[in-house]
Amino acid sequence: MNGFVGPGKNVGVWGTMTNEKWGELCQRLLKTVGQNNFTSWIEPLEFSALRDGVAEFHVPTNFMGNYVSQNFADLILHELNNSGVAVQRLNFRVPANSGKRPKREAAATSKPVSAREASSAQSSVPQQAGNDVMQALQTAPLDQRFTFDTFVVGKPNELAHAAARRVSEGGPVTFNPLFLYGGVGLGKTHLMHAIAWELRARRPDLNVLYLSAEQFMYRFVQALRERKMMDFKHLFRSVDVLMVDDVQFIAGKDSTQEEFFHTFNALVDQNKQIIISADRAPGEIKDLEERVKSRLQCGLVVDLHPTDYELRLGILQSKVEQYRVTYPDLAIKSGVLEFLAHRISTNVRVLEGALTRLFAFASLVGREIDMELTQDCLADILRASERKITVEEIQRQVAEYYNIRMSELIGPKRLRTFARPRQVAMYLAKQLTSRSLPEIGRRFGGRDHTTVMHGVRKIEELKQTDGQIAEDVELLRRSLEA
Repeated sequence: MNGFVGPGKNVGVWGTMTNEKWGELCQRLLKTVGQNNFTSWIEPLEFSALRDGVAEFHVPTNFMGNYVSQNFADLILHELNNSGVAVQRLNFRVPANSGKRPKREAAATSKPVSAREASSAQSSVPQQAGNDVMQALQTAPLDQRFTFDTFVVGKPNELAHAAARRVSEGGPVTFNPLFLYGGVGLGKTHLMHAIAWELRARRPDLNVLYLSAEQFMYRFVQALRERKMMDFKHLFRSVDVLMVDDVQFIAGKDSTQEEFFHTFNALVDQNKQIIISADRAPGEIKDLEERVKSRLQCGLVVDLHPTDYELRLGILQSKVEQYRVTYPDLAIKSGVLEFLAHRISTNVRVLEGALTRLFAFASLVGREIDMELTQDCLADILRASERKITVEEIQRQVAEYYNIRMSELIGPKRLRTFARPRQVAMYLAKQLTSRSLPEIGRRFGGRDHTTVMHGVRKIEELKQTDGQIAEDVELLRRSLEA
């Protein structure tokens, strides 16, 4: 029976359910998934019919249907059944004629109620200008925690932060694209989300599309499969700001790269802003076509360097201030944050996760956060984070110290500007790791072990005669061993 069955009684068929009842369900979903997820993914849904335990919803596109099915179907099912609706599974489909809805069953003669229409009966919260465009473009969900206000700025990321701030103003395009790259947990995605949030607030008139490279490929493949390439091209060429996260994902995928290349060119020709992120510089992404690399390098390429001690400590202090709201009576002893900033140095996500666990554990056992509790609670994380200096870490720190790119440090150029830092890095690799000379040479662009030996000897000599080199080596050694 196509009915809305409440506890112990039938409260009416779906087709005649009031906006108020549907709105109550939507409000519960809103509280669970958050405003942004609700606006992007739940709000566009329109209930169609309930047959044999299957609730059918209309969606604007197959992509949205697949995304909702994978990410929100279990939650929607749970809320429906809690509301008394006997539903076993959900079905999402695009109406055969987008301009005219399919005919309803005789028992369901009224117009389908969308989440937007229903929730408006429950709440008078105004919709931000531009939400319709963002919804139509199906921008990927943005994390409400990732704003400029919560981004801790330090020397390793100050240039990336400044560049992100500039493009988030929504003014004339000054560098295109902005390409942000760096390792895991250094803040690339945080900055991407912060830009999108800021643009949404400052320039609600702009069509901003944020998505991952994987989502770009998925939409492209779907368009090919459904023979809707013109719709795909129109969608991506009509945006004012295109933001693509983790672009290294399309490396080796020839057809996707070609379409991305044409989309890129079309937007640049229209003077539209493009913002890209990746885990490495464009020239270092393997299996990325040369023409794509060239395009990505034609704007501003900014490296988010590995965090230093001061930045990690600043991040921890910022998180502690946030936790004060949740744990107002929880005391934290002096020295704990400094200890964590020293010991957990590779990944900010691990660092923040450690602090979250520490506060939760201390709250549960009713103890203050001191060194003993910290070492007991985080024993596994601290073991995994024990200092094991690698050649790659030495290369990164030396490149940062001398303000050159990694590609220049390990590349073929013999200018002293690059050669001397390269020799310093080789010297430190020999002194601080157990790698052999041939192994070190391979990590410096496939150089011969005799080249490494020459570099090590040269730095040993210069340490005796050049005070600046001696100071550089000592400072780098201390930083690496900290």
